[in-house]
Amino acid sequence: MHNRENIENLLNKSGNVVGSDGSKIGSIGQLYADDETGEPTWVTVKTGLFGTSQSFVPVDGARVDGDDLVVPYTKDHVKDAPRVDTDGHLEPEEEDRLYTHYEKGARTYSEARGDAELRDSDYRGDADLNAGAAAGRGTTAGAVGHDTSGPTTDDAMTRSEERLNVGTEKQATGRVRLRKYVTTENVTKTVPVQREEVRLEREPITEQNRGAAMSGPDLSDEEHEVVLHEERPVVEKETVPVERVRLNKDTVTEDATVNEEVRKEHVETDGIDDSRR
Repeated sequence: MHNRENIENLLNKSGNVVGSDGSKIGSIGQLYADDETGEPTWVTVKTGLFGTSQSFVPVDGARVDGDDLVVPYTKDHVKDAPRVDTDGHLEPEEEDRLYTHYEKGARTYSEARGDAELRDSDYRGDADLNAGAAAGRGTTAGAVGHDTSGPTTDDAMTRSEERLNVGTEKQATGRVRLRKYVTTENVTKTVPVQREEVRLEREPITEQNRGAAMSGPDLSDEEHEVVLHEERPVVEKETVPVERVRLNKDTVTEDATVNEEVRKEHVETDGIDDSRR
């Protein structure tokens, strides 16, 4: 037996509905509970492109497997269920169509509940949904026409068709990295350098230098030394910033074509002449 708390826990965990063949049908959408007892009776399954469509599945017979709800129906069976608006309210006729699809008619469901009072006035377990509709459960009660594929209905049938709702989702397609590395290259520069060279100078004895020339001994050994200098290139390297490089993104918009099959119902007449005059 599934209570409301168990199903809501699966909703909070973003649980999925899994078919009897083990295939994922879709994620759990909404919970529909019995207004009188509060027990869950239906859950919706998000199917279709981007989960835009929801199908109803009865909770009866389902079991919890981890964060998933396993139902005794195949994926195709669930997706082929009658389309019902997920507006938080199920009309009796809508429940009839759903139970007929899942091979659980009104009589079988009432017996499973084991409540004779429900069979008379609230055989679906939702008193407010069925208010004023008990008389319509029989074969007459003012109904016009009879639906040979299910319960008694009015004098019209609803033609439905699938609509293609296309959206977008963002996904990663690649990564771009900005990386720097070091290379070595030769740099040649010319710089002027100076050096000293020896030049021999001779000057005659004059009155101005005679004193200095005659100050020493007449004859002697003597030696003079001159230190020569020269410039040599000196290389120093320093690291300086030259520019800043960054990655940026541009958004480009283009058209993408989606091709998908959709189903629609057609209405034809049988037994009358429908030709226009």
